[in-house]
Amino acid sequence: MKYYLIVGEASGDLHASHLMAALKEEDPQAEFRFFGGDLMAAVGGTMVKHYKELAYMGFIPVLLHLRTIFANMKRCKEDIVAWQPDVLILVDYPGFNLSIAKYIHARTKIPVYYYISPKIWAWKEYRIKNIKRDVDELFSILPFEVEFFEGKHHYPIHYVGNPTMDEVTAFCASHSETFKEFVESNGLSAKPIIALLAGSRKQEIKDNLPDMLRAASTFTDYQLVLAGAPGISPDYYNQYIGEAKVKIIFGQTFALLQQAKAALVTSGTATLETALFRVPQAVCYHTPIGKVIAFLKRHILSVKYISLVNLIANREVVKELVADTMTVEQVRAELNRILYNKEYRQQMLDGYQYMASRLGEAGAPKHAARKMIDLLNERCRE
Repeated sequence: MKYYLIVGEASGDLHASHLMAALKEEDPQAEFRFFGGDLMAAVGGTMVKHYKELAYMGFIPVLLHLRTIFANMKRCKEDIVAWQPDVLILVDYPGFNLSIAKYIHARTKIPVYYYISPKIWAWKEYRIKNIKRDVDELFSILPFEVEFFEGKHHYPIHYVGNPTMDEVTAFCASHSETFKEFVESNGLSAKPIIALLAGSRKQEIKDNLPDMLRAASTFTDYQLVLAGAPGISPDYYNQYIGEAKVKIIFGQTFALLQQAKAALVTSGTATLETALFRVPQAVCYHTPIGKVIAFLKRHILSVKYISLVNLIANREVVKELVADTMTVEQVRAELNRILYNKEYRQQMLDGYQYMASRLGEAGAPKHAARKMIDLLNERCRE
């Protein structure tokens, strides 16, 4: 069968590449065409556009590149119709992908599948109307989305497991590096490690890293190791590090988490990764005009938590220091608790175990691929 996939960022490229590999196992004759990235290209098929030509973050960059964005949308729509795939698979990136879904649903009979459903439970819940109208099958990687879509909105979805569980499980199975080997290979000291995961975007790093460093630098029995994000240069980090004693390592986030005793983490998938490595953490997310953002969080967002760990567990497993509560003093106090309060630390680890049980076993791409092909075969028989 012919599969057309669309992703808009690095995480989508990763998850889509695993899905493509699983689809090839189930369907050896699979043909792929995609708006994607290097990882997808490595699996095989034809890349029409790289996601880096699509990804514009923030109001001003989007405004400045509207002509390019609309041109890419037009090209994508025309290319799908011309190629006539057996299925269109959208991966996250709802601003772009829901527009494509609307066009394809209205003008063709190509089924539209959505892998990694849009996070409309957090904001823009009105998009449920578009999803119900334009998406034939929705595949979720977060267990609490089942109740949201099926219970609240009466829209059936498929929970297939979480690919981060697969990635962490696979890493642990293939990496048995000792702490001594890790620190020696990276030029680190023998002190235990506090890991800093300050985000993947420049604005996140600018907002979070300075306070993270000020809070963690007082723990002199530990060494600070910063996980460098892809595409961010050491020079960019250095302007915010100042005199702080911290080592930056790139391309080794999982290896770092495997050895860390505690972590300061911005919100996002990194909080889930940290939990799956069983590293006690504080979630830190500074924003300018913190009190205003805190008000919006209480009155605009539809969820109680911002970290995936707490959302999946449906209770506070990790402390979220966000907006006006993200201060050096509060981060330092929380870090002190997770390092030195054994009972508090164990409660967090027990919470991680409960969260992992809710995610289920590894195998999300395989489960999704098998279900997709079963649904497509049923469609052909009708």
